[in-house]
Amino acid sequence: MDWTEIKIEVPAAKVDAAGDIAQMVVPYGIYIEDYSDLEQAAWEIAKIDLIDEDLLKKDRDKAYVHIYIPPQDNPQEAVAFLSERYNAEGIAHKIEVSVCRNQDWENNWKQYFKSIPVGEKLLIHPVWDDEYNADGRVVLDIEPGLAFGSGGHDTTQLCLEMLERYIDPDSTVLDIGCGSGILGVCALLLGAESVTGVDIDELAVKQAYENAKLNGFDDGRFLVHQGDLVEKVTGKFSVVVANIVADVIIKLCRNVADYMSDDAVFITSGIIDKREQDVLAAFESNGFRVVERNENNGWLCFSLKK
Repeated sequence: MDWTEIKIEVPAAKVDAAGDIAQMVVPYGIYIEDYSDLEQAAWEIAKIDLIDEDLLKKDRDKAYVHIYIPPQDNPQEAVAFLSERYNAEGIAHKIEVSVCRNQDWENNWKQYFKSIPVGEKLLIHPVWDDEYNADGRVVLDIEPGLAFGSGGHDTTQLCLEMLERYIDPDSTVLDIGCGSGILGVCALLLGAESVTGVDIDELAVKQAYENAKLNGFDDGRFLVHQGDLVEKVTGKFSVVVANIVADVIIKLCRNVADYMSDDAVFITSGIIDKREQDVLAAFESNGFRVVERNENNGWLCFSLKK
């Protein structure tokens, strides 16, 4: 069974805080490379002052946090979580993802991904799960692939729960940063008239179309653009949803109203609790009022109106 290694490069001065955040992803342990006090540490720990030349050449201004993701977890969601937390704390970082062993981890993790009930109406069903009970729920069949958005993350579930309350047969939906298309496809399953998505990632757009087709929506009601929102999307929508990160949401607030019809709702998630005041200030300064606020495990979701 293959594991995934996530290697995070941070400034050495910030490595303790970076390690604390990484510990939230894998509470069973992390590995830190920090050469900033190499000579002192070598003497205190091993009582030696003869250090290998390769170690002495290490960059003393950088440190590395290594975490290891087991096969049953989705590494892409771990990366998204880490980036959001580090951005919130102002920790500059670079993240690399690699496979620890030579087996196919991309497929091995699937055996642990089971159907997930969300809200009051939905069931997210990975196509490989043959043993599930819909129990009257609307079933979303999904092949998550490698695009972010398997439905297991708190931010996605918060958005889906909010969508349940706002979708009706006349709803036209815009999904900004649509990822694997879960939110848009669920909106159609809940009865929306049409969905338009946009994402900068080519893989995400491909996966979104595949998930729409998997659920029977290859009739033109589901349209996804690859690229920037402003360059690719025109028109107005009754429901706009964005499950991204706080900094992007703050920027979106400046022009998202241009895509909202009268009495439209803007549903936004991907916001950690530490950034709440920042996004609330952006909402207010751009003419939005908060209609609902939901929270789960430190993540926030809002519904807004102009």
